[in-house]
Amino acid sequence: MEALVLETKDQLSLRDFPQIDREEETLGPRDVRIRLHTVGICGSDVHYYTHGRIGPFVVNEPMILGHEASGIVIETGPEVTTLKPGDRVCMEPGIPDPNSRATRLGMYNVDPAVRFWATPPVHGILRPTCVHPEAFTYLLPDNVSFAEAAMVEPLAVGIHAATKARIKPGDIALVMGAGPIGLVTAISALAAGCARVYVTDLAAPKLDIAAGLSPAITPVNAGSEDVTAVIARDTDGWGADVVFEATGSPRAAAGVFAPLAPGGCVVMIGGQPDPISYDAGAAMVREARVENIFRYAHVFPRCVKMLASGAIDVKPLITRTFDFKDSVRAFEIAASAPPGDVKMQIELPQ
Repeated sequence: MEALVLETKDQLSLRDFPQIDREEETLGPRDVRIRLHTVGICGSDVHYYTHGRIGPFVVNEPMILGHEASGIVIETGPEVTTLKPGDRVCMEPGIPDPNSRATRLGMYNVDPAVRFWATPPVHGILRPTCVHPEAFTYLLPDNVSFAEAAMVEPLAVGIHAATKARIKPGDIALVMGAGPIGLVTAISALAAGCARVYVTDLAAPKLDIAAGLSPAITPVNAGSEDVTAVIARDTDGWGADVVFEATGSPRAAAGVFAPLAPGGCVVMIGGQPDPISYDAGAAMVREARVENIFRYAHVFPRCVKMLASGAIDVKPLITRTFDFKDSVRAFEIAASAPPGDVKMQIELPQ
């Protein structure tokens, strides 16, 4: 089985990976076998490529990358009832222990035993086929494309963040960071009821993309404008009801409370590789609520429904598509962080 393999830090290859064939020969009674169609390149994939690790997760041996995916069911286990061969699907990449305490409490995303694609030592899915549980495989409506379906995974982060924020109709939100996660968070906040969403970044091309997503999105260049002053001006000095931190920058995270309204909520989305500091006094005088996001839970079906209804449109975020044979080049380009790109995807041969 040919796969995109991270051999070690800064070294990728497209090669046969027979170990996966051996591991996935047996289809469980409630599993489905899927032929992969489209796989998105995530920032975590790129980080493993350029750094060889993310926090405690270290690439100690060759690992297949990729976890944002859509495909077609080609085989089902004998106890599968909701899917059949030929069904178009997207897949939730994290499989928890069904008997863990976290899973039983409904927080399966924080189960310490969760097995998440392309997180060492678990292989990803930039390969022709995979075996996956029926329970974490979702049927696609006819009007949702494979490319849109491969966006469900990052969109799930935004929907989870908007849900944790407890957005009310008419709220004003600020999203710090116009990368893929920041932009899906912005459109998720609008879908949840925000009247206006401010999006900040240092890259003008990304802000242009943000502005094109909705007339209710206001881009703010954090390099040349004072974000707090802009929001204060537009809210009569009150501030934003919700602030989403999606940059992963310690400097940005340190200032999350300055533009926040009294009684507002800060949602920390951006991954921080090291401990950070923030102004506890500023949080206290606002009685700010702080939420933290780790992936998502219970939102994939919601994402699919919103894509199907048109409530959310992710197509403008897909800025470049590569053939599977060009996967190594795709990652090299993604690692260079072109300012005009949001989401790059790879299509596998059919």
